[in-house]
Amino acid sequence: MITTEKRVFKKLGFNENESEKIVDSLNKLLANYHVHFQKLRNFHWNVTGGDFFDLHEKFEELYTESFENIDLIAERVRVFGMTPLSLMKDYLKAAEIEEVGTDLASDEMVVEVLKDFEILAENMNECASKVADLGDTATEDMLIGMIKSIEQHHWMLTSFLKK
Repeated sequence: MITTEKRVFKKLGFNENESEKIVDSLNKLLANYHVHFQKLRNFHWNVTGGDFFDLHEKFEELYTESFENIDLIAERVRVFGMTPLSLMKDYLKAAEIEEVGTDLASDEMVVEVLKDFEILAENMNECASKVADLGDTATEDMLIGMIKSIEQHHWMLTSFLKK
């Protein structure tokens, strides 16, 4: 007897719908992270004033960490057999974080970074909740580490502004 079972998409134990939910959430985070990354580079290159040395170094530290996280997120999308967003126009369309000019004062730059951290943390927490509900512990674990780091950076920059 020949049976014809319908083949079901399974990647890492997730069906197509579950995988798309995970990847959509990761791509939203990826878009926000890319805009944030570029803002940090803008600030690193263009910070001036009495805080120059501290912030020039801090912005470089933050954009280096952001670059590493961007790579982890994009590679996680690839794990699901899908394509991460990779065009700047797509990042700008999907991101909540917005570009800013090059003429901000150093404290305004820090305020912008803090706002970005809040958006990123919200994205990360939403994504972590979604993947936890789907049983994706690997993505959840990755995001938890990123959340901890963002929260620590937020605290430090908030303290920096209290001069």
